[in-house]
Amino acid sequence: MIEWNEQGEVRSAHWRSESGAPAPRRVELAKDTLSADSAYRFACAGTAMLWRSDFQNARLLLQALMRRVEDKPPKAAARAAEKIANSTPAEVFHLHRQAQSQRARTLSTLVIRVEGDYSIKLRRAPDWKEAITEAWGPATGEPQVVSLRELLGVVGAHEWRKKGVEIAALGEEPNNRIHPHYGVYSPVRGEYIDLVAQTPLPSKELAFDIGTGTGVLAAVLARRGVRRIVATENAPRALVCAKDNLQRLGLQKQVELQDVDLFPSGKAPLIVCNPPWVPARPSSPVEHAVYDEGSRMLQGFLAGLAEHLAPGGEGWLILSDLAEHLGLRSREQLLGWIAEAGLVVRDRHDVKPYHAKAADAGDALHAARAAEVTSLWRLSAA
Repeated sequence: MIEWNEQGEVRSAHWRSESGAPAPRRVELAKDTLSADSAYRFACAGTAMLWRSDFQNARLLLQALMRRVEDKPPKAAARAAEKIANSTPAEVFHLHRQAQSQRARTLSTLVIRVEGDYSIKLRRAPDWKEAITEAWGPATGEPQVVSLRELLGVVGAHEWRKKGVEIAALGEEPNNRIHPHYGVYSPVRGEYIDLVAQTPLPSKELAFDIGTGTGVLAAVLARRGVRRIVATENAPRALVCAKDNLQRLGLQKQVELQDVDLFPSGKAPLIVCNPPWVPARPSSPVEHAVYDEGSRMLQGFLAGLAEHLAPGGEGWLILSDLAEHLGLRSREQLLGWIAEAGLVVRDRHDVKPYHAKAADAGDALHAARAAEVTSLWRLSAA
């Protein structure tokens, strides 16, 4: 619960945070008269500002806070640049993650009350009931307080879900879009999808798709003519998302979804897995698609692959080497896990990423991103 004083009374509501952040202990009521500088001082002190005025002005205040977070004084910017210059790639990565975390904490201090029916009782507040219901489920009748930044993320996810992401490997419009749900990672990195779409298939009888997420790789395999695919997933939101996408594409008869961790029972001549690429701790549910603490999923896939491969079958491991350039995992370590699992590398197909960050020299991780290569490792039992 989050509590605050208003008109001489102690009031409370349920606190909602996708990342599991605790409810703020200090809460101040905020109105249009609050200056951006004062709001920034509150934010830096960890004091939440419960907005009680015009909704659109709250959005403007959040933008002003973003500018103050990003525009560091020259001396502070110079110290940060010097620290990065004298750090290893792994240290730079952790400094980057710390900065991201601090930025998120600061910007999450501007909070909004959402009523029990998901309405927002502020002047010029939009009707976001549909978007909130998609993300949070049916209204419970209990008011909740959430950061404005997180609420805007809910609405952004709703728009992505409506529009969908065009996947060229799925064919022509309009039947080539994947619609990501809130909390499910969007398949915006097209190069790994192209690898799965272009690598020669060892069989078209059966394939397992491990950790299907939105269902995009299962859909690509189905469109390539694989007659039966078993796609596994253990995240509830992703299961619902994959089911929705496969039904939209008319592939639900070809693809069977199973709520299991890693492998289904049985063997298959093709097993595909695109695990999280970076061995670090995720800070929110959607980050589980990017960060895999201790490489748990990667090691689990490799360790169990041989016993689930049909004779002569292939396991396709789709993996970026970004972690290697960041000093978080070595190529020798990866090859060691492959050998320990009784696997051999039959072939490898590489592609350079073409997303915007790979060419952004201002990105803190630019050196690693510029050197990154995404690979499809074709593995078989030794």
